[in-house]
Formats: sequence, C-alpha cells, structure tokens
Amino acid sequence: MTDQLKTCETSCQDTVNKDGAVEITCFTDVLDETTVHFQIIRFDKQIYVWIGCNSAKLGPLYAAASTRPNNAVSVTSIIGGTSDNTGSGIARRLVLRTGLNIILACNLPKGNPMLEVCPPF
Repeated sequence: MTDQLKTCETSCQDTVNKDGAVEITCFTDVLDETTVHFQIIRFDKQIYVWIGCNSAKLGPLYAAASTRPNNAVSVTSIIGGTSDNTGSGIARRLVLRTGLNIILACNLPKGNPMLEVCPPF
C-alpha cells in the first residue's frame, strides 16, 4: 500500500487561550484508488476531523464521546448522516483510539466499504 500513498502534510500552531493551543494538520491520501483529503484540528480535549473526497463539501456531521461509567462510546448525527454508518463508525473508532471527544464531518462516496475501514490515522 505504500506504493499508492501520496501524502502531503502541513501543520501549524496557533494559540487558543493561555492553557492550550490548536494544532491543524492537513493531508491527502490515496485509499482504494480514491483520493481522500483530511483536515484535523486538535484542541486540548477535543478533535475536529473533516474527511472529504472529490469536493470541499462538509458532508454529514457527527459528535462522539466516551460515556460513563463503563467508557462506552456514544455517537450522534448532528447534520445528515441518517442513510449510512460510515461517519459514525469512524467517529466511534477515533474516540476509542484517542480518548478525546470527536466532531467528524465525513464526505465520502457511498458504496465503498474500504474507505470506511482504513482511514490512515
């Protein structure tokens, strides 16, 4: 898969407040012969992720967080997202992996399960 990987990455720091900073990472990757664009904005206790393909549209918007007492992950659709589980599945996995609250906007083509199961982060 490394032969297919074409990644461009940029990162910058900008102060949000006295206690934290914002880290913005943007990159493009080729997954299953489809170019996918990523933008990740990391705050102190939350991450905003945009995943897009073929356009700069926002797409369905999801919020995900771990819930107490058993640290299960709850995901809700804020805008759109009722017809498939692609974005909610990615948001759920990101919370499990990072332990942080996730806001995810996901604009991926329907009917391509490989894009759902292999985000490169």
